[in-house]
Amino acid sequence: MINRLVKMEFTPDKVSSFRELFARQQQSIRHYPGCLHLELWEHPASGNTFFTFSQWESEAALEAYRQSDLFRETWAATKVLFCAKPAAWTVTEAYKA
Repeated sequence: MINRLVKMEFTPDKVSSFRELFARQQQSIRHYPGCLHLELWEHPASGNTFFTFSQWESEAALEAYRQSDLFRETWAATKVLFCAKPAAWTVTEAYKA
C-alpha cells in the first residue's frame, strides 16, 4: 500500500468551483480500482490551500489511475483553478502510536 499527498493552491475566487468539482468526482475516484481511501483536507488559515490524501494498493494502481480518462478529465478541470504549482508526494508512515 502507498499513501499519496497532493497540495493544491487555488485562486481564491475559484475555491467554490474546486469544492463543487471534488464533490462530483470523489465517489468515482474512491471506487477506482486500486484506490483504498481518499480524503480532502483544507488549510483553514489560508482559505485556498487544500490537500488530498489517498491510499492505493500499489504504485502500479496509482499509475493506472493517473493514465485513466477519469484522472485526465478531473485534472484538466482542476489545474485551471490553481494559483500555484501543485506538489505531490508518496509518503510512508514513520511512526504509529
